[in-house]
Amino acid sequence: MGTFSIWHWLVVLAVVLVLFGGKGKISSLMGDFGKGLKSFKKGIKDEEVIEDTKSEFSAESSVTSATEETEKKTAEQA
Repeated sequence: MGTFSIWHWLVVLAVVLVLFGGKGKISSLMGDFGKGLKSFKKGIKDEEVIEDTKSEFSAESSVTSATEETEKKTAEQA
């Protein structure tokens, strides 16, 4: 015989069914865990979008500031 007999496979199958099968408490916990992971990943992506937006906004404001300073200098010289 091999390393695993039929009894080993039956025990593994029973454990898998208890953890992931049916409408038991453990399967609902696993579902809640999956929803939590999905929310976490969505939150991480949202933070990256916000940071990108902030960096774009700060870059635009620095360009606007430089343009305003140039316009002031030109107005002072005239």
